[in-house]
Amino acid sequence: MTTSAHPAAEAVPTGSTVTDRLVAANERYASDFTDPGMDARPVLRVAVVACMDARLDLHAALGLELGDCHTIRNAGGVVTDDVIRSLTISQRALKTRSVVLIHHTGCGLESLTEEFRHELEMEVGQRPAWAVEAFRDVDQDVRQSMQRVRTSPFLLHTDDVRGFVFDVTTGLLREIDPSDDPAADRA
Repeated sequence: MTTSAHPAAEAVPTGSTVTDRLVAANERYASDFTDPGMDARPVLRVAVVACMDARLDLHAALGLELGDCHTIRNAGGVVTDDVIRSLTISQRALKTRSVVLIHHTGCGLESLTEEFRHELEMEVGQRPAWAVEAFRDVDQDVRQSMQRVRTSPFLLHTDDVRGFVFDVTTGLLREIDPSDDPAADRA
């Protein structure tokens, strides 16, 4: 069984690194490259926040082309302060209006806890300034991320914020209703 969907994912030749392989691929790419004449403003005026998981090919899954969107990725696709920073720049300087949040099934953050930070501190002697942002319920974490975007004072456009869970086995998106919060039912 292969660990990559890419047919060119062969072993790295002895004496070279994965980075060497990437640089060589870039040289091949650049040899046929033509400046598309675009600026940094996304054509569809949308920013997509998603997990960094290698199984998510966002452009293919969403039918996007080069220049259509801003893509912001991190572990879990969680809306952190840095994601708010990127979204603020995306909206205020580069005119995006919509935000799409995408988490996914089988996320590695579901198996971590904040204990990860403690273990890291014990190993390196310094506590990370960042939170792990681990979660147990992917739907609830999408709701939390939508809420963080909608309540940020820095964002101009919070009326078109939608969240989804990508199923890594089917490729389908499942939309999360922000008002369908089981915790709210218990309150």
